[in-house]
Amino acid sequence: MITLHHLNFSRSTRVLWLLEELGLDYELKAYSRDQNFRAPAELSAVHPLGKAPTLVDNDLVLAESATILRYLEQKYGDGRLVPAPGTPERAIHDEWLDYVESSAALPAMFTLLGAKTGGLSPGLAGFTAPELTKALSYISDRVADRHFLMGERLTLADIQMSYLLAALRNVRQLEAFPAVAAYLDRLEATPGLTKAIEVGGPMTPPARG
Repeated sequence: MITLHHLNFSRSTRVLWLLEELGLDYELKAYSRDQNFRAPAELSAVHPLGKAPTLVDNDLVLAESATILRYLEQKYGDGRLVPAPGTPERAIHDEWLDYVESSAALPAMFTLLGAKTGGLSPGLAGFTAPELTKALSYISDRVADRHFLMGERLTLADIQMSYLLAALRNVRQLEAFPAVAAYLDRLEATPGLTKAIEVGGPMTPPARG
């Protein structure tokens, strides 16, 4: 039996989306953030990192989004959401899948931190702004003439990308990148993500005015 330990306003919406996309039976255990916007202590009883998403499939416990997405697709997806193994398209797809929480994540997280704390130091801002522009330009160039990252077909890389873009939209970082904003709109219109948000709530808190 698959169990997803899901935290509100978190990356675990991506795993919930994949579960819905694959039509899998699962149990959802939902948690709410505390007053400091942190995960509750109960999650530490599920996995030592005390974070969400945490997926339990029989005796297997996983707590990294990309690993969970890959695992579910490999075990239950029959290749529906990835290009064929051994092809150049698969290598490009996997690069995008890993890019989200590696190269793109650092400037994005600094930007979100600055928005929450009233601004970054000049030195950190001087690093972050051009790096975020480079990341969003890179994504924009990819999706400007494609429905999804790999073409007309939804893949794991799109699911992984969704949370990062939704968080950046909340702090008005997509306004200069209309192709990225339109891409996020397309992701949010998919039946799988629509259902995931219906079941587990929005990926991110409401945007501040």
